[in-house]
Amino acid sequence: MEQRALTSELGSRIGERVRLAGWAWRLRRIGAIAFIVLRDRGGTVQVVFEGRRPEYAAIPSLCAEDVVSVSGTVRADPRAPGGVEVSGESLEVISRASPLPFEVNLPEVKSGLDLVLDNRVVALRHPRAQAVFRARAALIGGFRRFSEAAGMLEIQTPKIVATGTEGGASLFAVDYLGRRAYLAQSPQFYKQMLVIAGFERVFEVGPVYRAEPHNTSRHLNEFTSLDWEVGFVRRAAEVMDLEERMLREVAAELDRRCTGELSVLQARPAALLPRSEIPRLTLSEVHSLLETRFGKVSPPGDLDPEGERLTCETTGGAAFVTDWPVASRPAYAAPWEDRPELTDSFDLLLGGMEVTTGGRRISDYDQLVESFRLRGLDPDDFGFYLDAFRYGTPPHAGLAIGAERLTMALLGLANMREAAYFPRDRDRLTP
Repeated sequence: MEQRALTSELGSRIGERVRLAGWAWRLRRIGAIAFIVLRDRGGTVQVVFEGRRPEYAAIPSLCAEDVVSVSGTVRADPRAPGGVEVSGESLEVISRASPLPFEVNLPEVKSGLDLVLDNRVVALRHPRAQAVFRARAALIGGFRRFSEAAGMLEIQTPKIVATGTEGGASLFAVDYLGRRAYLAQSPQFYKQMLVIAGFERVFEVGPVYRAEPHNTSRHLNEFTSLDWEVGFVRRAAEVMDLEERMLREVAAELDRRCTGELSVLQARPAALLPRSEIPRLTLSEVHSLLETRFGKVSPPGDLDPEGERLTCETTGGAAFVTDWPVASRPAYAAPWEDRPELTDSFDLLLGGMEVTTGGRRISDYDQLVESFRLRGLDPDDFGFYLDAFRYGTPPHAGLAIGAERLTMALLGLANMREAAYFPRDRDRLTP
């Protein structure tokens, strides 16, 4: 049997006979000539069948999204997409497609988001969806390469945990062999413990779970978190420097490696970042800026979505917001020595929304225990974590980036669900 070729290889195989396999994306017939645009993971190519030969018996009954195998000869044609087409010699229908819930061979899927998500497998065949997830994969790959080059070890932390890191209200409870356990909100405790264990610099790409009843375009209950924890860091600004370098490298890599995908999406990730350094403003400065320029009063100690959007409008698309109040940060967030009511922490706003939260961590055991107590938390419930700080702890800091939000921002998507293969939100547990 002939070895299968991909459509992306055909430019170097002019004059050769090849076998292709994929989905019949578009069909057109003019008299005795049939045109089939075949789609596979490499792209698309037009296959032309001329005449009425016995080998073409399956063509009249062919439907969009049938899975087919085609044999033919590659020929150059400057009028064809990619400059090549295939002169078809035989066609086999491998699998018939039932009537589609919506058309996927149009420039855009003309259906509501709910119908698209209900029929996710079909929707993911659309070139725009394919472009989103190929770009997302390149983004995560770039994050991983940068992290490794920065001397970080990739880790995998537990996703079934005994207690939460960000507070109990947003935890998913599970039955763990008769005991109560939870899905992890964050790898925070474990990545700190691995820094203390001597690995010094660690990163993770993994799922996190938040039992929050949001139903917005920028919230999911399960998402992918890109995490760093870096030892021997004395200020959060060092992690901010590292993140800015990473974002610029990843955006440039997307521009280089995903030219076709970015063209489909009409996205320019690198253009979203300011040409000079990303501005760094304290939360207090942002509140004053929003009130002076827009007459907007922000929630005490916080920024709402409108405030995030307006901040990005005034800073060229991105901003680090620093110095968040102790009351609005978790127990492990380190306060400033000279301003104990504020933490050395930050959010990164990008494309009008928060995509990163990070900061310096408390590294002193007694101070950390007291921080838990001040929040009404029993240190004994967190003994497995707190005990690690008894045995020599370097100063450290870290961050967490929502992969779906970062993808949404860099690609200019309207809804975070577009950047999740099978989204999990307040109403959706399938497919």
